[in-house]
Amino acid sequence: MSASKHHRYDVADIEMRLANLRTASGYALGMEMLQGMVNITASATALGLPAPRDIDDLLQNERAVEVRTVIDALADSPGSAHIVSAQDVRFAPLVTRPEKILCVGFNYREHAAETNTPIPQKPPLFAKFANALNHHEGVVALPVNADDRFDYETELVIVIGRACAKVSVDDALDYVAGYATGNDISARSLQTVTTQFTAGKASDGFAPIGPWLVPAGQIADPQELTLRTFVNGEKRQDWSTADMIFNCRQVISYAASFMTLKAGDVIFTGTPQGVIFGEKIPAEQRRWLRAGDEVVSSIERLGDLRVRLA
Repeated sequence: MSASKHHRYDVADIEMRLANLRTASGYALGMEMLQGMVNITASATALGLPAPRDIDDLLQNERAVEVRTVIDALADSPGSAHIVSAQDVRFAPLVTRPEKILCVGFNYREHAAETNTPIPQKPPLFAKFANALNHHEGVVALPVNADDRFDYETELVIVIGRACAKVSVDDALDYVAGYATGNDISARSLQTVTTQFTAGKASDGFAPIGPWLVPAGQIADPQELTLRTFVNGEKRQDWSTADMIFNCRQVISYAASFMTLKAGDVIFTGTPQGVIFGEKIPAEQRRWLRAGDEVVSSIERLGDLRVRLA
């Protein structure tokens, strides 16, 4: 989504990776700059300039121009940059107030095969909710007595940048603010006890996203990204977004054909093969996730998302 095409500076045109930060005064917009992690919200205050208070404010209230103004002012006045030391960085969920969290099931052919699921004719959508949002270095409190089959699903996450409805496949990516790493944590017993997935997908903290929002202009093709998962350091998934059944354009266009997507909405685009649920061993021999495990979801250029289970 270029500035020249839409005659305005947009989130997709920002040249650096963005983050939501947790600070003593609340959430703040962070940016990875040459100086390190810069608190843009605090830096703008020091400069006497307006700026978004967090990523949701940036996206939902179209405040990208203010971010560019702060970036330009910091170039002239680098001493005004509020730099957060590496040991003091505290990430928040990448977005905190989305209207919608959509997820696509069985969107990789090998994942459908490992779970004995027919190839879907349209993107199978289900939802998570704001209670499920979590962050890089976050803790996932596993529901007590709810399930004993917890699983990971590393996924490319699309973050919508402006409202769209009935958008064509060709134009769909013009509405993307950026991309992020996500983990669709799943409670398989709850997921499979009925035909509806919600119970197994929507527990508190089951939708970690982050640490970075990488603006769309930095990703030439979201279908050319390597995706990996590590559980306690052991590699479990290693595949490419090129293998999606429904690519990012198609998923956005399909969802927007029957609902309006809003700025700040997020879409989990599905996971490839390699989940515990698909292991070709007797179910009783599967080693499901449990308290104390560390899961790292990694997507090329988007960063590593680390969570610990408790």
